Formats: sequence, C-alpha cells, structure tokens
Amino acid sequence: MESIQTFSRQVIDNVERVIIGKREAIEMILVALLCEGHVLLEDVPGVGKTMLARALAISLGISFKRLQCTPDLLPNDVTGVSIYNQETGEFKFIPGPAFTNILLADEINRATPRTQSALLESMGERQVSVDGVTHALQRPFFVIATQNPVEYEGTFPLPEAQLDRFFLKVGVGYLDPQSESQMLLNLGREHPIEQLQQAADGRDIPDLAQQVWDVHVDDTVRDYVVRIVHATRRRSELLLGASPRGSHALYRGSQAYAAMRGRSYVLPDDVKTLAPLVLSHRCLMHPESALRGVASEDIITNILQETPLDIGELESA
Repeated sequence: MESIQTFSRQVIDNVERVIIGKREAIEMILVALLCEGHVLLEDVPGVGKTMLARALAISLGISFKRLQCTPDLLPNDVTGVSIYNQETGEFKFIPGPAFTNILLADEINRATPRTQSALLESMGERQVSVDGVTHALQRPFFVIATQNPVEYEGTFPLPEAQLDRFFLKVGVGYLDPQSESQMLLNLGREHPIEQLQQAADGRDIPDLAQQVWDVHVDDTVRDYVVRIVHATRRRSELLLGASPRGSHALYRGSQAYAAMRGRSYVLPDDVKTLAPLVLSHRCLMHPESALRGVASEDIITNILQETPLDIGELESA
C-alpha cells in the first residue's frame, strides 16, 4: 500500500498549501477519488468548496471544469450537443463540461430535475448519450457537487435515488481562529493557488483504485459493515435506511482509508470513521424525527455506539 500512501500524502500536503485547517475533509474527498466515486459537498457559501476542487485538480495535473447550476441550465449544457455541419453534411458532436477529469457542479440543487438526471447519469454510467449516440467519458471522472444547506428558495432538492449516487457527503465547515488568521496572512498580495504546482499524476488513479481492492477485510469487519447498514433499515426514526450501494461504499471506502494510512488491512475504526459520511445522506428521515431536530448523522452515530464488534472473533482470525 506504499504507492497509495505516498500518492495520498503528496496530494493532501499540496492541497493544504491552499486549503488550510481542513485535512480531514481533503482526506475524505481523496477516499472517494481512490474509489472512483463522487462527492457531495454540503456547506455554507465562502468556506472554500470551489477552491478545494481547483487545488485538487492542479495537484493531480488533470483537467478541471466548473459548471454553475441554474434553473435555466439544460441537459445539453452538461453533456454536449450535436451541430449540423453544412459543408460535410454531417452532425458534429461538441462535448460539454462533463468531458473532463474533475467536474465541479456548483449548487447542483438549483438545476432542474431533468438536468440533474443528465449529470447523475454521467456519474453512474461514465458515459453520456446525445441524439442516440453514446460517448464514453474520461478516466478518472470525478464529480464534486455542492449545495447550500441553508438557502432552499428556488431549489430542486435531490431525490433519495440520486443522493445515493454520491459515494459520500462531506462538510468543509468554518475555520478555527488560528487557521483563519493564517488564511488571511496567506492571501496577502497573491492567492496561494496561483503558485500551486502539480504534486502527483492523476492518470494513476484508475490503477490505484484497482490496488485498493487488495486491502484485506476480515470476515468479522465485513459482517460489522453489514450489521451497521442493516441497523439503519430498522430504526423507527428513519423512513428509509441505507441501500446495498451504501454497504458497498462503506466497505470500499474503508479499504481506501486503510490504504491511505499504509495498511493492507481494514480496522473497525476505519469503518466507524467513514460510516457517518457514507450512510447519512442515504437515509430518509421520518418527518416527526426531523421536526424534533434529529439529524441522520446523529442516528448513524447512535447505531455505531449500539452495534457491537466481536473482538474475540477478530483476534482469532
């Protein structure tokens, strides 16, 4: 796992030259990237979501495009359009923003459901269909979608089936006073991202993603993952628990998280760290629980506290 650990450390350290005080969020985004998943960044404006995506693309030396989602955005504005060439008498395909390595879909909940579906289709299938012709997307293809959890006026909330497409949901959060003071100092004269250089080769990501599968998961830990996910389907506070896709994401993400730390095996603590980020957005809250101010993250935390792990079985394996 040395290659994954080295790759991760180089990227994280480089991104931290621009985004300070948010190493944990950067690590979680890299977990999704190594699993070839996608990330939903849900946080208030001005905390560095766009800058984080840009810094990641520069650090990996791969292409980056930003898509500002608005109600008048059409599916073809995401996937591309076919234009008739009068000289050749043929249609020519003009690729849209989806044809990139890292796509930042800013304020995805402001796009109409039809446009959201076009973007989510490209995320799930890694291809787009325009006028009956299928076009494969590049690898790696990594979508970072953002949404504001405070302002909902004029938005189209993502339905549960589309939220399930995101590997994990991450919040950046405000800086602590010391980090914010350092940020103000760093922003003097020139933004740090203007001097940022490539730190790793993003074209290695598909190969590294294959190596993640080599991380060993003990039977006891695998059963622990399954019991956590099944517990979400039995909670009275939830109308809908996590899907089997959630089980797979938690299992795979734990492997990537372990590999980033140079381990060839998964620990139960890896599962506990990732569970709230992987499962919370996949659970549909009961209206009465939501009115009481109960959050899905709190329920996942309670499940982790209530779900035992048979350490004896793990140690004897």
